[in-house]
Amino acid sequence: MSSFLLVLAVVQEVEVRSLARAICERAGHRLIECDSYRQAQALLKNGLSPDVLLLGSPASESIEAEQCRALMKSAPVNKICIYAGLGGELLQKQAAELGVRHMLESPVSHGELQAIIHQFTLQRIGQKASDEVPLMGAGGALSKPSIPEDMPGLPYIEELGGAHFFLAASPRMLEIHRQIKLLAATDVNVLILGESGTGKEVIAQLIHRNSPRAQKKFIKVNCAALPAELLESELFGHRQGAFTGAIKDHPGKFEQADGGTLLLDEIGEIGVQIQAKLLHVLQDGQFARLGGQGCTKVDVRVLAATNLQMDDALLEKTFREDLYYRLSVFTIHVPPLRERCEEIPYFIEETIRRAPAALRGGFECAVPSRLLDAALLYDWPGNFRELHNFITRTIILRDGDAAVRELETKIESRHRSLRSARAENTPAKGSGMRSVVRDLKDRTEMQMIQDALEASRWNRRQAAQFLNISYRALLYKIQQHRLTPRARNVSGASVID
Repeated sequence: MSSFLLVLAVVQEVEVRSLARAICERAGHRLIECDSYRQAQALLKNGLSPDVLLLGSPASESIEAEQCRALMKSAPVNKICIYAGLGGELLQKQAAELGVRHMLESPVSHGELQAIIHQFTLQRIGQKASDEVPLMGAGGALSKPSIPEDMPGLPYIEELGGAHFFLAASPRMLEIHRQIKLLAATDVNVLILGESGTGKEVIAQLIHRNSPRAQKKFIKVNCAALPAELLESELFGHRQGAFTGAIKDHPGKFEQADGGTLLLDEIGEIGVQIQAKLLHVLQDGQFARLGGQGCTKVDVRVLAATNLQMDDALLEKTFREDLYYRLSVFTIHVPPLRERCEEIPYFIEETIRRAPAALRGGFECAVPSRLLDAALLYDWPGNFRELHNFITRTIILRDGDAAVRELETKIESRHRSLRSARAENTPAKGSGMRSVVRDLKDRTEMQMIQDALEASRWNRRQAAQFLNISYRALLYKIQQHRLTPRARNVSGASVID
């Protein structure tokens, strides 16, 4: 039974934040620091479910004070801890009226904060214990809890060693995690499909880590990085004298991975000749080295990954159907980042937290809300690889405004290119009725959203209320239609909610 806590802190005093960070890290808890209540609300709306909300005193009669009160009203009172700094009497009074029991006053000591965190730990253990007690159903019969015991919390993070980790917060990634847990123990081949940068190698490592082969080697081969003649030697090895430069026997990756897992990355790039030999290995578990006569038998689980459209490759006969069906006993489709944007805040926070201390310096994990909004609106064609590079660049430059401008420029650029493509693909005069109606519906919806955003000076929360849709639905629609402020508002003072 895990007693580790997820703590979300909104405290301005640097000393208190440092104290909370030290206590949490020493006890193994996770601490997410926010520099504003608006950012905390954004994380909560995106699915973050902390065990503790550590809330500091905002300036009285400010927008932050209103946001703090709204946050206290919406959160469970048993998860709130109030830190009332100087001038925090009003916050204490409001918290007491709402039934908040955990409070700290300035100056707070290490022992006081540690005791509060310990109380929340005991509370979590007690809650989990009560959740595991069978419930009494109708007629006195015992019924099982409705929530599965193995349901991961949000965000679910699994360490994979080195700089790799698996993160899931969206429904599709949580479903992939569930599938991996089921298929990992079954020694079948898996084909992992997805755009470049979506984390296909991470999925492969997660399968290996949860399989009976976890204590053996995990070896990756990038099939696109080598020409055909070298790739064959890399996979199957060669005997001395097999070709010019083969001065000694060399075992291939299949032999090196014997007993473990071999990931064939970019499998769609290999030539037809190697496809035939690979099919033979998958069928019989044996092969011959280049220049060799005898066969070598191996016990290897093969995982394959590609960013190609396999349907097109099969149709164009560039990939063998029999090999495809051998590899795809189970297929995992990894969604692009634009289809799981709720994971963006978590990935940003984890990337900053894991950055080397020398690189991070004094850079805080908390991300300015304008930057978070822009990151949620951008569609990240390079997926997590592009996002990771962007975060690293932001840490180095320590200029949040420049980072926001960079994203806004990219959003506008992609919007222009897609707008041009949409104009070129406007339904012709002879198009069917369904196509015309769908195009008219999209244009009307896009115009309504654009008008609402301009009327509210791009305050997206006000626009969402006007359109009678949720804030997250509006963010999705803005991204879907690639909407940006009209030219006359770009240079003006627009309100960013």
